[in-house]
Amino acid sequence: MALTYKDAGVDIEAGEALVEEIKPLVESTRRPEVLGGIGGFAGLVRVPDGYREPILVSGTDGVGTKLKTALAVGRHDTVGIDLVAMCVNDVIVTGAEPLFFLDYYATAKLEVAVARDVVAGIAEGCRRAGCALVGGETAELPGMYAPGDYDLAGFCVGVVERSEIRDREQVTAGQVVLGIPSTGLHSNGHSLARKALLEVLGLGYDATPDELGGRTVGEALLEPTRIYVPDLRALGDAGVRFVAAAHITGGGLPGNVPRVLPDSLAVRLDPSSWEVPAIFAIIAGAGVPEAEMRRTFNLGIGMVVVVDRDRADAAVAAISDARVIGEVVPRTGDAVLFG
Repeated sequence: MALTYKDAGVDIEAGEALVEEIKPLVESTRRPEVLGGIGGFAGLVRVPDGYREPILVSGTDGVGTKLKTALAVGRHDTVGIDLVAMCVNDVIVTGAEPLFFLDYYATAKLEVAVARDVVAGIAEGCRRAGCALVGGETAELPGMYAPGDYDLAGFCVGVVERSEIRDREQVTAGQVVLGIPSTGLHSNGHSLARKALLEVLGLGYDATPDELGGRTVGEALLEPTRIYVPDLRALGDAGVRFVAAAHITGGGLPGNVPRVLPDSLAVRLDPSSWEVPAIFAIIAGAGVPEAEMRRTFNLGIGMVVVVDRDRADAAVAAISDARVIGEVVPRTGDAVLFG
């Protein structure tokens, strides 16, 4: 009997079927700068018009163990949004506009319906971010992953005028710190969250604690990461130039805000100025100390933006749910102060 690639666990026909399934999804994200279509060996994108000295900005990330919840719950149409968000939110803090995106999907055995749901989420994320999905890679790797498992990685490229690149040296004492809310955990800290919720508290993914207002634990954990491209774009449309911005991912506020501050400066934040989503209180109730919560989770603030004090009111008006949460101060100790 002849031995085939399919006998070894790789189904070429399934991969070809997936490409046909996702063509309309990819087309829905198209930008005028994109040349050609899906199916080639590489994505071709020209630099948008209007830039005098364009600088390309790149970022890459994954979704992490949030995928374990997607697999356990059997819902795969939101983690693609997370994938795009984790990449584009890093790119935009430089002042860049996301231009195009590529994904990498790896699994033991390709299930076309699952992969299509994942790519549908990626396409939705790209539409929200205004970037084009220009290609990707689907890898069927039998023996590398447990049956049913898959992993994701994403890659984003943006463009910014050289004179508009944000630099930490533009931050000065007295400037105002704005917080833009998160939608929940986003895509960080899920290993700790699952241990607290599922193991310590004994909750199932289908549990509906009163604090969640009717939502299940699984739904709260899978809430997609907010894409902040429209928010920062709204600042520009309102004539507000942000001085610096920090995407609050793993490390929380203490780990990410210092990345955009000069060594001589700190921020003083007022934790009472924003609402902490209920899921964090439930996790903390499993015995997670406050300091550990702060350095693991975003605790309700997914993006921090620094603006000049005289532009704070206009910034808050431009982003309806943004709040002033602190100010930049001279540094005498920690870079992030609470209270």
